[in-house]
Amino acid sequence: MERVNEIIALLEEGQQEKALQYYNDIVKSGSNEERFVLGEEFFQLGFLEEAKQLFTLLLKAYPEEGELLVLLAESEMELGNEEEAISILEKINSEDASFPQALLLLADLYQMDGLYEVSEQKLHQAKKILPEEIIIDFALAELYAEQGRLMDAINAYKIVLQAETVIGGVNINGRMADCLSAGGAFEEAVTYYKKALEEKVEINTVFNLGLTSLQAGFTQSAIHHLEEVKALDPSFHSLYLYLAKAYEREEMLKEAYEAASDGMKQDEFNKDLYLYAGKLALKLGDEGNAEKQFREALAIDPEFIEAVLLLNKLFFTQDRFDDVMELIQLMEGQNIEEPQFLWDAAKSLQGLEKYSEALNKYRLAYTYFKDQPDFLYDYGYFLLEEGKRKEAAEIFNKLLESDPSNAEYMEIIDQLTE
Repeated sequence: MERVNEIIALLEEGQQEKALQYYNDIVKSGSNEERFVLGEEFFQLGFLEEAKQLFTLLLKAYPEEGELLVLLAESEMELGNEEEAISILEKINSEDASFPQALLLLADLYQMDGLYEVSEQKLHQAKKILPEEIIIDFALAELYAEQGRLMDAINAYKIVLQAETVIGGVNINGRMADCLSAGGAFEEAVTYYKKALEEKVEINTVFNLGLTSLQAGFTQSAIHHLEEVKALDPSFHSLYLYLAKAYEREEMLKEAYEAASDGMKQDEFNKDLYLYAGKLALKLGDEGNAEKQFREALAIDPEFIEAVLLLNKLFFTQDRFDDVMELIQLMEGQNIEEPQFLWDAAKSLQGLEKYSEALNKYRLAYTYFKDQPDFLYDYGYFLLEEGKRKEAAEIFNKLLESDPSNAEYMEIIDQLTE
């Protein structure tokens, strides 16, 4: 084994060319033991083609050796030759000691290809052979989680947690928490995230704990953990929007706005941060800044409908009907359809005293909002002002259906039916 050790030493010293020369000697005249040990070492070091060559050579001497077939298949997998790996693994005899490992690898390959049913079959087959092997339960849990079968995944992770909390570097408590959170069991998920952090502090786990705490209604805890993420890595973009929301829930509007602003500095093209900052600015009474943030969001995404709707809402409070129409025309120029634009256009044209055009927009909008009292209220009073008594009566009768005791609607209907 001296030559093998010498090759490894040369590689560690960076003398790759010389190491590969010795490797060629072992390919030509080395013992099978040398080839096997060197093949495993090369595989671990990432010399996959060389490892593959050695395992292929060994299989000529031991054509049905399951362990060699597994090693060759793993080399093919790492090289991206998935179909070849499957073909090799399918050759392993069911009586071979390496057969369960082959089933696990096949399950992994089929899962990668999206063939989840086949993957699950292979895992259950392996489980029958090795019922106590916890790695199979872990593989099943991972498969179920990827499919979104949350309860199956949770049950499988529970089995794993009875034996292990970490497998292959994967924190099982963290995985359990992810599934619980995805299923809406936020309080239970918080418990598992905390357990995961007892194993190892990872920034993604701290963030998930903060986010899930916010979803569970533990706002102060959410703020604490999201601030912890910020301290660990200020460039962790995802934290800022949720930190701002957590502060807002606590009525800490200035802190919320600062959090959103900090996020925009880290991620200047995050339209959602600008939009949220604009909403906070409105709550703080700063309409000018709100408009600026909404326009920034729209500049990032010219098709950002929500930014347009919020700008329109702001402009209506300021009687800026021309600005509303300008935004709507901008959207129409991009062939963006949104029923609310019809309603907004109707109100704007009404405000600009373009009554004929306003009536046309109201009639178009009626198709979408005929069951919405706020729209019917606007439309009904517009019709009243335009002297369209019959149409107005129909609209106020619909309003009265939704609010039978409304004296205002009753009075208008009485006047219209006299």
